[in-house]
Amino acid sequence: MISGVVANAQSQSLFPIRDCRMDVKRRTKIIVSLGPATDNAKVMAALVQEGIDVARINMSHGSPEDHQRRAALLRKCTQEQDRSVGLLMDLQGPKIRIQGFRQGPIQLRNGKIFIIDPALGSQAGTDQSVGTTYQALPEDVAQGDRLLLDDGNITLRVEEVSQNQIITRVISGGELQDFKGINLQGGGLSAAALTDKDHEDIRAAVDIGADYLGVSFVRNGADVETARMLLRAAGSEAHLIAKVERREALDHIEEIIATADAIMVARGDLGVEIGDSEVPGVQKKLITQAQRHNSVSITATQMMQSMVSSPQPTRAEVSDVANAVLDGTDAVMLSAETAVGRHPVRVVAAMNRICLAAERHRSVLVSGHRMEARFDAVDETIAMATMYTANHFDVAGILALTESGGTAKWMSRISSGIPIYAGTRWPQTERWMSLYRGVYPVSFDASSMSRGDINRVAIEELRSRGLVNDGDRIIITKGDFSGIGGGTNAMKIVEVGQVAGEAE
Repeated sequence: MISGVVANAQSQSLFPIRDCRMDVKRRTKIIVSLGPATDNAKVMAALVQEGIDVARINMSHGSPEDHQRRAALLRKCTQEQDRSVGLLMDLQGPKIRIQGFRQGPIQLRNGKIFIIDPALGSQAGTDQSVGTTYQALPEDVAQGDRLLLDDGNITLRVEEVSQNQIITRVISGGELQDFKGINLQGGGLSAAALTDKDHEDIRAAVDIGADYLGVSFVRNGADVETARMLLRAAGSEAHLIAKVERREALDHIEEIIATADAIMVARGDLGVEIGDSEVPGVQKKLITQAQRHNSVSITATQMMQSMVSSPQPTRAEVSDVANAVLDGTDAVMLSAETAVGRHPVRVVAAMNRICLAAERHRSVLVSGHRMEARFDAVDETIAMATMYTANHFDVAGILALTESGGTAKWMSRISSGIPIYAGTRWPQTERWMSLYRGVYPVSFDASSMSRGDINRVAIEELRSRGLVNDGDRIIITKGDFSGIGGGTNAMKIVEVGQVAGEAE
């Protein structure tokens, strides 16, 4: 729920619109990756206290028992602090790697021949050849292609493919360790997005109770639909996050956005495939495309990488996080910084501070998004009318009573400095909404109340939490019939302290 999300910053906006409230709430959500550095109960409790919104478990690392244990610790800490934190289980996907070496790391020298041979065993590599986890790699490459190893630190040019061996020449060498990744520059590898391991991990994610499932290396919308089918067959309603990290995904981004619940700009592998200089422009474009299609975007990979060891971020990292916020991303994600870093709590505090500062800029608080659009559904129309009103009238907040979280998600697509308190009776809906920019989930069950009491009781709930005060104006949205998803059809402006019951 909302306790813990209110920050202490009280700095005035550089471009003030109005002084809505003195307490500043971070609108951009923070996702943290769990790992050995967060396994301590005190550390986990401190992360929750700092206001993390979603916790990520990377299924590429650790055992099923590790995943279960970390999810259980997260839930224990969130329950103790009365917070709703979403759980993202991130599939490994077809991460294509070399195999291992007989005698440890090798040194590849420029100009030398190096062979990638799928027939070699997992520890049969030498400074002349190595195996690969992807048996079909020789079928996907041709003379002149460039293979990038170890996140692009080593470059190999394919000289020829002979008898299922890929004969390459080292263009940019260096030390190469066991099981480093392989990317084809420009993309084009045919590996399916979901591996046999992913099928097993989907079932494990369902057993753990994941709220979000991250699908790695998606190529198109069909990959997302396949993951959704497997997820539903396993009995889960978890939402899907499509990770954009393949060159091919950019060619099919419209259908990927349409079929997924959110996209993640996974800048690591994407940068290797398209070139690091292309990533900033692509990142901005992907965030804009997600906004245009009323979807959710996450910006990820090395956002505060220096804080794996350093207690402070670099100025470049501060700018990176701030620019993602200014571009309108819903969430920023920490990976190694919290999973294995020395300062997991401190890095979250730093990211929180950066987000709050960026959000004071006018471009984050106002929006012309969808001003000329026509709407397709009643709840969408109510959500858009509410945000227009909130941005043009003196209100302290919005209270959206929701079953599925859909109305709150519609609202969060419009930039605003007005907090959206989303009241729902469903814990999973709370956790879904933890990812939506500017939305603060509140546990509120109106299913057993008379229609005439709902507004009064809901406002009293907000007042008891210190979120609104007497005299504040707020906008309430709800449906005529409690318990029906997508049924929001009413908007009302009320003054706190002056709310009377409504006629049945």
